[in-house]
Amino acid sequence: MDRPPTSPRHPQYQCGILTLSDKGSAGLREDESGELLKDILSRQGFVVAVYQVIADEETLISETLIDWCDGLRLDLIVTTGGTGVSPRDRTPEATMAVLDREIPGISEAMRMKSLMVTPRAMLSRGRSGIRGQTLIINLPGSTKAARENIATILPCLTHAIDKIQGGSDDCGG
Repeated sequence: MDRPPTSPRHPQYQCGILTLSDKGSAGLREDESGELLKDILSRQGFVVAVYQVIADEETLISETLIDWCDGLRLDLIVTTGGTGVSPRDRTPEATMAVLDREIPGISEAMRMKSLMVTPRAMLSRGRSGIRGQTLIINLPGSTKAARENIATILPCLTHAIDKIQGGSDDCGG
């Protein structure tokens, strides 16, 4: 996959948005959270290289994440959906199966901020971490929660990706 030219100050990171929804993948529900995330990340300078809606199947989720990390070599993957406590919510398990290293602080920050809005945030089981040089972050499936969560982590995303990929900027900023 050819990447557009980048400058050291403003790299154009390639990202993927993966929506996990049985109804969405069957065409029974519109994917509002995935579309919202495409808009937000694009406005922040990310290049949305791939977007897909798939069923809440743990193996399929893991296989897609591996392909996007190892095959497409994306800088960032944001998932939306499948992070709750319903029996079909398997996104955290599928994500943990493919991570090289977890970054718990990202998910903790999102839950902490969300708890200021609703006590139901404590039911979110989303995970975040690194596979190769790709940052993977699980977001909730509701549009409202996805918007709130991405807003919480946006200030650190480019720095995190830079560090994951061997950047030498200090973390003290």
